[in-house]
Amino acid sequence: MAPLLLSRQGKGGVDRWLLATAGVEFEEFLETREQYEKLQKDGCLLFGQVPLVEIDGMLLTQTRAILSYLAAKYNLYGKDLKERVRIDMYTDGTQDLMMMIIWAPFKAPQEKEESYALAVKRAKTCYFPVFEKILKDHREAFLVGNQLKLSAPVLSDFPLLQAFKTRISNIPTIKKFLQPGSQRKPPPDGHYVDVVRTVLKF
Repeated sequence: MAPLLLSRQGKGGVDRWLLATAGVEFEEFLETREQYEKLQKDGCLLFGQVPLVEIDGMLLTQTRAILSYLAAKYNLYGKDLKERVRIDMYTDGTQDLMMMIIWAPFKAPQEKEESYALAVKRAKTCYFPVFEKILKDHREAFLVGNQLKLSAPVLSDFPLLQAFKTRISNIPTIKKFLQPGSQRKPPPDGHYVDVVRTVLKF
């Protein structure tokens, strides 16, 4: 049975990318406030929040726990403890940047543009230089390891990250995920933002 993914755009998008990388088909739904309230009433949401993934007879909540489980299940979580801690370190290190990007679409137009501009500035001055240095220093194909276990203009000053992005995009399962009609979600539009505000009651 395919995993059932119930999430909003944002952090939930990472779940989709991870499943797509593993080549795992999944089903999803969460479009109305009624669906969200039913999940709460049925006791499916441990802390009253999405994302929620139903897999292997379990209901998993909390993004970090979901990603750790999926990565370990599909052999995408490093070959040993040293690789795992590096993966966790890089993931945790980018949380502030991720939150800036996730919440930007829900702001007023002027604030949205300012948020995006600030996110790009932070990425180019703080985060991308770190990952560029990691790729240069360890000379591995990926940030962690030599096998698989961002927009081009933003990466223009970071050639190793550009090459990294190309390698990721050319992985067959990712390439398929990037094609029109896949389960990849487009950036939130006005309708989607309204739905999310309704579901999350803000």
